[in-house]
Amino acid sequence: MPVPREEFLSNVWRDGIFSNKVIFCTGGAGTICSIQVRAFVALGGNAYIIGRNAEKTEKMAKDLETARRGSRVIGHGNVDVRNAVALKEAADRCVKELGSLDFAIAGAAGNFLAPMSQLSPNAFRTVIEIDTIGSYNTAKAVLPHLVKSAKTYPNTGKHSPAGTGGRMIFVSASFHFKGQPLQAHAQAAKAAVDQISNSVAIEYGPYGITSNVITPGPIANTEGMERLAKLDGGAEKEHAKIIPLGRWGQVREIADATIYLFSEAGSYVNGNILVVDGGQWRTSGAGQGKGFAYPDFLLSGDVVEGVKGGKRTDSSKL
Repeated sequence: MPVPREEFLSNVWRDGIFSNKVIFCTGGAGTICSIQVRAFVALGGNAYIIGRNAEKTEKMAKDLETARRGSRVIGHGNVDVRNAVALKEAADRCVKELGSLDFAIAGAAGNFLAPMSQLSPNAFRTVIEIDTIGSYNTAKAVLPHLVKSAKTYPNTGKHSPAGTGGRMIFVSASFHFKGQPLQAHAQAAKAAVDQISNSVAIEYGPYGITSNVITPGPIANTEGMERLAKLDGGAEKEHAKIIPLGRWGQVREIADATIYLFSEAGSYVNGNILVVDGGQWRTSGAGQGKGFAYPDFLLSGDVVEGVKGGKRTDSSKL
């Protein structure tokens, strides 16, 4: 169903800035990535979203089309970002169906809470494969098309009515900035994602490509927070106390950051990490929120429970 524009986009952006442009997004049916795509579509673009769950991905594509009358959004399900061949085929199909591939978001990710004592090598490897290798596979699949877009819509620093192309965003996290318990797998994976983005910026900048990272903090009403925080008993209010701005973020604020990096306003921003978290990473570290007090929870030997996707048994047995 249509989402009120004020819920996913600030009113500072001009309509039509992405006219005749196409975005390719992995993890496009998720709460963070779908809002990024929705904002792009609302401002004139079309989209091609990737997901493992075909029904969920195709349903989200239809919903995203409501952001702008006449838009085209294709949902391509049953695609695993760990499969480089499938991703390349999806990127090529995007160009065939929609005419180009001008912008890309590598957003597919997997995460859960687990101390290292309960984290199996297989569980660790799975997160690395989805987050890190999946991001690399995404870059490999889209970069030839982004180079072509950058030639068609060059980034000269001067205003162009047609805008620019050849932009990429990787969605990451801040766990590895200072270190955090229960996230050894995600810290390793996202640190690598940041460096993949940096490599794209350095090696493809000469072709006119920009590559940056968006690092969301605690964003309200998202799948990520359901998986990584206990939401009962006023946990959001309690957790917000450690955030300098004193609140969780809104999905609109991630969408605004995305449009900034993809618009002419972000033309000279390359190889950066844009943290959108209200300053949370500056004051976080050992704490993992209500219910997982450091170091008491680790010393107890308890398994993680009470979060969506939490393991009822040790992930060391996976």
